[in-house]
Amino acid sequence: MHLFVDISSHGFGHLAITAPVLNALVKLAPDTRLTIRTQLPRRKLLQRIDGPFELIEASTDFGYVMIDATRVDLPASAAAYRQAHADWPARVAAEAAFLAGLAPDLVLTNVSYLPLAGAARAGIPSLSLCSLNWADLFAHFFGDETWAAPIHAEMLAAYRSARTFLRVTPGMTMSSLGNVQEIGPIAAIGQARDLGLGGDKAVLVAMGGIAHRLPVDNWPRLPGIRWLVAADWQCRHPDALAFEDFGLSFTDLLCSVDAIVTKPGYGTFTEAAANGTPVLFQRREDWPEQDCLIDWLAGNVASREIAAELLQTGQLTEALSDVWRAPRLTPPLPAGAEQAAGMILKQFEDLAALSR
Repeated sequence: MHLFVDISSHGFGHLAITAPVLNALVKLAPDTRLTIRTQLPRRKLLQRIDGPFELIEASTDFGYVMIDATRVDLPASAAAYRQAHADWPARVAAEAAFLAGLAPDLVLTNVSYLPLAGAARAGIPSLSLCSLNWADLFAHFFGDETWAAPIHAEMLAAYRSARTFLRVTPGMTMSSLGNVQEIGPIAAIGQARDLGLGGDKAVLVAMGGIAHRLPVDNWPRLPGIRWLVAADWQCRHPDALAFEDFGLSFTDLLCSVDAIVTKPGYGTFTEAAANGTPVLFQRREDWPEQDCLIDWLAGNVASREIAAELLQTGQLTEALSDVWRAPRLTPPLPAGAEQAAGMILKQFEDLAALSR
C-alpha cells in the first residue's frame, strides 16, 4: 500500500510526531511504500525515519511566520494566509491533480490542510495527525478580523474532509473539527550515552527548529555546568560545547544530558518527559497550544517555567537546582505511535477489502 505523507516544515515538532508513527507502521506492514513531502532537510528525516522513503522537497503550508522561536509575526502571517486563499479553489484543484497523478492509497498530513482538501476532491481517503491544527490557531489570532471568516471556513472544511484527525496527547481540544480521535503521547526513546564531561552536568540549550539564538556568550560561568549549544551559534563561552560534535541524534543527546532549556513544543516536551530529562522553558508569546503542553509536562517530568530575562542574563542556578532536587516522576508511556499506526493500517485493510 502507498502512503503519501505531508509533514509541515514549521519547526521540527511535526516530524517528531510523524516519524515514530511511520516507523511503527512499517514494522506492522513492511511492504508499505512511503512518499514524503516536506521542506525539512533530508538529513533530519533520515535521523528520525527508519525505513526507505521517496522525498518530494516542497511545502504546502507555512504554519505561521515567526520572528523567532517564541514570537509570531502576525502582520506577515495574515498577509501569507490571505495570499494562500486568494484563489483557494484553484489551489485545491492543482493539489487534487498532483495527488491523482501520484495515486497513493491514503494521504496523511501533519498538519497541512491543503492536501486534505485535494485528497477529498481526488477521491483519496485522508487522515491528519497532530497536537494542533492551523484552523484553530487562525481563529485564535485572526478570528475577529473582517476578512477572516471565509478563510477559516475553507480551513475547517479541509480538516473536516479527513476521515479522522488523530489528536495526540497532550493536544488542543479541537472541538470545531468533529472528526477527532484521541491517541496517546508520541515520543522517541533515546539511548543515554556518556558525554565524557568528567562529572560536569550537561545542559542542552535548544529552542526548537526555528532560529532563536540566546546570548550564551555573556552568561556567567556556573561551576560544574557545561552548556550544549548549536554549532552555528559560534558560541565563545568557555563552558559551551557544540552539541553536533557529540555525533548523537537529538533524542539520544536529550536522553544523555542533565536538563534542557527550551520553549514549549510538542516533540521536545514529550521526548524530555519520556526520557526523564528535566526541562526549563520560556513561554511563547500568545501561542494557544502551549497551555496543554505545559500542564501535561508538569505531571510527567521535573520542569520549571523561566522568565525571558533569565535567558538573557543566564541566571539559571536556582531553576536548575529546583528541577534537579525535584522527585523523579515515572516517565509516560508513549503509546500514541503504535495506536496511530494501527489506525492507518486499519484504513489500508478496509481499502483493500473494498477493492476485492
